[in-house]
Amino acid sequence: MFGGYTGKILKVDLDKGRTQSESLDEDLLRDFVGGSGVGAKMLYEKTPRETDPLSGDNPLIFMVGPLTATRVPCTGRHAVITKSPLTGIFAESNVGGYWGVALKRAGFDGIIFEGKAKSPTYLWINDEKITLKDARHLWGKNSRETDEILKKETHPKAVTAVVGPAGERMVKISCIVHDGANARMAGRCGVGAVMGSKNLKAVVVYGSKEASVAEPEKLRTSIKAGRAIIREAAGPWGKLGTSGGIVNYEKVGNFPHQNWFLSDWGEEEATRITGQTMADTILTGQYACAHCPIACGREIQVKEGPFAPLEGKGPEYETLGVMGGLCLVDSLEAIAKASQLCDLYGLDTISTGGLVAFAIEAYQKGLITKKDTGGLELKWGSADSLVELVEKIGKGEDIGRLLGEGVKRAAEEIGGGAIEFAIQVKGLEFPAHDPRCFHSVALSYATSNRGACHLAGWSHPYEMSLSQPDIGIAEPHERHQLEGKAEFTAKLQNLMCMFDALLLCKFAQIGGGLKVHHMVDWLNLVTGQDMGVEEFMRTGERIFNLKRLYNTRCGITRKDDSLPPRILTHKRARGKLPPLSELLSDYYQYRGWSEDGIPLPEKLTQLNLH
Repeated sequence: MFGGYTGKILKVDLDKGRTQSESLDEDLLRDFVGGSGVGAKMLYEKTPRETDPLSGDNPLIFMVGPLTATRVPCTGRHAVITKSPLTGIFAESNVGGYWGVALKRAGFDGIIFEGKAKSPTYLWINDEKITLKDARHLWGKNSRETDEILKKETHPKAVTAVVGPAGERMVKISCIVHDGANARMAGRCGVGAVMGSKNLKAVVVYGSKEASVAEPEKLRTSIKAGRAIIREAAGPWGKLGTSGGIVNYEKVGNFPHQNWFLSDWGEEEATRITGQTMADTILTGQYACAHCPIACGREIQVKEGPFAPLEGKGPEYETLGVMGGLCLVDSLEAIAKASQLCDLYGLDTISTGGLVAFAIEAYQKGLITKKDTGGLELKWGSADSLVELVEKIGKGEDIGRLLGEGVKRAAEEIGGGAIEFAIQVKGLEFPAHDPRCFHSVALSYATSNRGACHLAGWSHPYEMSLSQPDIGIAEPHERHQLEGKAEFTAKLQNLMCMFDALLLCKFAQIGGGLKVHHMVDWLNLVTGQDMGVEEFMRTGERIFNLKRLYNTRCGITRKDDSLPPRILTHKRARGKLPPLSELLSDYYQYRGWSEDGIPLPEKLTQLNLH
């Protein structure tokens, strides 16, 4: 077995209440590496097209990668893979913290949950001692309460992955909450609803083993150099967190406003919710995921005002974008309150913010009324509207129950043209980056395998300042340039697949820190392989195409690789309407796909996908 892997995966049959350890095949690891790469292969083999995402037939897969628990910087991550109840297609959610490290140290590279428990259950992994335990006393409790109780029942240093009340009710935007009060979220695609559908309240892990490494001395030297590079390049991110760049994003036109309609909000308004303002007002500390030199996590305290007392985890950029700019709310305290409600109920803040903005616009247009909202008036810029509507989504009350189905289903139910301003791709709500600002983001949103996703390509920093000479991106790509944009976007999507297979944080690239050759070196030093950059990138291409194959089996074609009407027709002051049709044709040609967006047989042969 390669270094970096335990070589074992835990299979949990919830129907029968049985657990079994199985070996991982080296060929599988060589071809798909780990994380969502291996997870995608398993999901592809286990779920035919007709699989109901909320049935026992849909597996819930937790995977770590070869770099996990090796002390390589920025590797405190794991992936959750399943079929999405929100979109009906491939789902992955990548999450930081300490849970993945604990799983590797307990002796496993992953867990596959199948079936449905007869009553609420949690899994307790204490090194290699595995126990399924009764969770009826935890059902209905929020994520923080559940974490506190489970640590008392198991081990004070155990790490938890739990669903809140939203996941229990199978709300389709629900997530899986890790690490207790620090609330690292497997947030996107409704993975919490799948976990709740299985009557699985939590997965609790404690591990004490050391990860295996093929070249420990060389790796130690490389890690020391890598940490120094990342720390120097990403210094401001530690100081101000992910929201430190809000004002700059506002200036270039990337920051979203008023459900993606308003051209400009204003630098003054944006400044009120930026990372610097947080640091000057409510910030009390910062925290990091395992082996991370950046520490972008925010700790806050609100002592006065309508949302006090409030303390714990602070909001990150995406939350501030969709709950702030998208709803025109410039109260940092209100956004922090709404964010913490999402953490407690177990809701994806990105989807939730998008749904609040959608609901405000629907209310303003008269498509929903106070009768639907339980008497709540929905207004742009209203802190109370934001917080109270998040509470309703969490509890499933009034319009909140419908909104919990996701913006696409909510718009179809509301009717009256609501679908025109339901901002989503393939059913997944937009994150807080405007595709009219960056053509690569438009193309990546349209073609991402889980729906609208900035992390699938993470390309906009490479249209602003970053470069990756190892893969032919010698300088930043002009953001509205058409020539070469398809190749540029596809290369970065392939690279991000490798980040998600290794389980390496994408923020390690911030400031131009991490380069592809660093990643290749770490993989080789950990596993004992002799992979080069070309093979490394071909592996990422293989993983991306496998996920696409999964989706084409679910019926996805060119017709679904689109953007909402508002994004294609409503121009913002600092943006340009994305020429999506032209971009798609170039992209499909570069990918070796048909004009309908289907990977061609010769491409599958080239990638050893049969």
